[in-house]
Amino acid sequence: MDFIFGHYNYWIVIILMMAGFYTVISRGNLIKKITGLNIFQTSVFLLYISIGNVEGGTTPIIAEGVEQYSNPLPHVLILTAIVVGVATTALGLALVVRIREEYGTIEEEDIHKQDESL
Repeated sequence: MDFIFGHYNYWIVIILMMAGFYTVISRGNLIKKITGLNIFQTSVFLLYISIGNVEGGTTPIIAEGVEQYSNPLPHVLILTAIVVGVATTALGLALVVRIREEYGTIEEEDIHKQDESL
């Protein structure tokens, strides 16, 4: 039981990752697919932040009496990934707008049917 409650952050990552993945593969609506990708991406952010935390570690500022430091690199990489994630989400939504203008729908199945009928 301690294994489950002691690693709750990893369980949250797994639940979010599977929820996002399920949303991407099960939904035909393009906006829902982008939302699923964002949920999946958030789970990856949480995983890297959880791994970057060192129990008993302090900020990496050299001080007297401190022997163990936390690595700041995962946190910096996540900040960069958040910026990239926002940009790709904006691009995906812009593409959905253009698809809606062209096809009149954002449902994947309807788009495929229109392409096949051409």
